[in-house]
Amino acid sequence: MSETSRNSLRNILAFAAAVEVGTGLVLMIDPTIVVTLLLGTEVASAGTLLGRFFGIALLALGLGCWPSWQRGESAWQAFRAMLIYNVLIALYLAYLGTAGHVGGLLLWPGVALHAVVALLLMSTCRGKPRIGATNE
Repeated sequence: MSETSRNSLRNILAFAAAVEVGTGLVLMIDPTIVVTLLLGTEVASAGTLLGRFFGIALLALGLGCWPSWQRGESAWQAFRAMLIYNVLIALYLAYLGTAGHVGGLLLWPGVALHAVVALLLMSTCRGKPRIGATNE
């Protein structure tokens, strides 16, 4: 992987990690803000608890994928985790907005953000034989 691609990957991972850390912190503090803006619905007491669980998970994902200056397999593990998360959350949010008929002010921007991050992550590895390769 070229130095330019490596730097691009670090920048994209840093951006995606920062978004997830921020979202996770807001979910931990007050899940109703995120749920209202994202889904346009209210949150019951159990939803608040689950929202905080999800916030903790997003915080852990963001911190776990924060790019380090080390090279090797740990960078690829962070890449894979963030790519899988962004692809799946974009698809699920799009499903909720279409088939689930829910949506708040930030639903479609959220779909777009996660789809763009996934595409950017995939574009940094164009020409790589496989995602898990450790040849640096």
